[in-house]
Amino acid sequence: MVWETVIGLEVHVQLDTKSKLFSGSSTTFGAEPNTQAGIYDLAMPGTLPVFNEAVLRMAVKFGLAIDAEIGRRSVFDRKNYFYPDLPKGYQVTQLQFPTVGKGSLQITLEDGSDKVIGITRAHIEEDAGKSLHEDFLGLTGIDLNRAGTALLEIVSEPELRNAKEAVAYLKKLHAIILYLGISDGNMAQGSMRCDANVSVRKLGAKEFGTRAEIKNINSFRFVEKAINHEVQRQINILEDGGRIIQETRLYDADKDETRSMRSKEVANDYRYFPEPDLLPVVIDEAYIESVRAELPELPNAKRARFVSQYGLSDYDAGVLASSREMANFYEEVVKICDDAKLSANWVTVDLQGLLNKSDLEINQSPVSATRLGALIGRIKDQTVSSKIAKTVFEAMLGNEQSVDEIIESQGLKQVTDSGAIEKLVDEVIAANPEQVTQYRAGKEKVFAFFIGQAMKVSKGKANPDQLNALLLQKLKG
Repeated sequence: MVWETVIGLEVHVQLDTKSKLFSGSSTTFGAEPNTQAGIYDLAMPGTLPVFNEAVLRMAVKFGLAIDAEIGRRSVFDRKNYFYPDLPKGYQVTQLQFPTVGKGSLQITLEDGSDKVIGITRAHIEEDAGKSLHEDFLGLTGIDLNRAGTALLEIVSEPELRNAKEAVAYLKKLHAIILYLGISDGNMAQGSMRCDANVSVRKLGAKEFGTRAEIKNINSFRFVEKAINHEVQRQINILEDGGRIIQETRLYDADKDETRSMRSKEVANDYRYFPEPDLLPVVIDEAYIESVRAELPELPNAKRARFVSQYGLSDYDAGVLASSREMANFYEEVVKICDDAKLSANWVTVDLQGLLNKSDLEINQSPVSATRLGALIGRIKDQTVSSKIAKTVFEAMLGNEQSVDEIIESQGLKQVTDSGAIEKLVDEVIAANPEQVTQYRAGKEKVFAFFIGQAMKVSKGKANPDQLNALLLQKLKG
């Protein structure tokens, strides 16, 4: 049996506001438990919500970034359910009239092709508190610091077909919210959390299968692993003649499995009704245009510009534009050395390899854009060869010396004196008469041997272009 996977994602983005959605309580991360929960957050009798306009502005900004419909009139609703970290007994959210309606997001697949994923809606809602299960001797503690923090819940259409597509979608979404500056997107701290709705159906079937919702996955890697496990679990059940139950599941990263949490509720269970303490939010074109004027250059536009302005490949441009910090770093390097393609190679290969190995982000790079640009400049003016530049790059780590000081102090300057290069070429040819005879007999592959020997003698410092030309001249006799 051939099965098709159907995935829809619900992504909760914690908006980077100084105060909460309906109260003036601080949203600073890491405060002592229950020190940032005001009387409204604690649901004290008689307290009323006051809407934070900064949240609306951020939501509209996101909507414009994904070419979505912007709700001129949005309404808040009460979603009723009991949970210990929800003091009011209901969550204020948006049901029928969200701030952001239908939009779309373009992702790049592994084969380099693009795919457009529909976004159903992005609605504003308040976050709940956090249950703490550690250090309470079998009991659970409640921290209400997060209660009432503003969230934007972004709901995709069920158009993702495997775990890698889901991760590509999440990474693109993550890039956009960072470009917009509406959230820090820190998944480890819960600033961006993902619920994955996963089902399978026979290939070619039109009806969706019964879905399971995997809650609160907090890393790109775990999203991929959780979806793959859930897909296989459902296939195994169906091929054994069983049926899938609609439920909410949790992903256990230690065991790499999903486990049942509760049967899935439907909308009726929540008894939604309009929030009586909040008026509808009405905005006009002037407001929307004022937000549009604040939009930065977004990833797709930046990628297209990198291709046209710098002559980069779609792939390299996509990698460099994948984050605002990476793009800014790259353009600073180009500004220093004035070589876009060489800069792209060094940033995407050498620097990115170093960062990946050290588990660092670009803004934590031990080599600044200014210093990397200076190094590439020395390759361009032939002070060092590309090979020696890698030695200089390694020496730059943890070294405050300038690029020129490193090259000088370690004697890494490239040999460009034609007389010196001719002398070492003569030495190499004289020391290898057998290979000379082979080359002159038509075995041209032996030329690489001479290059290697010459570079060995020069300790890699001979100018490659001059060396090649002289070797060819001398070997041809």
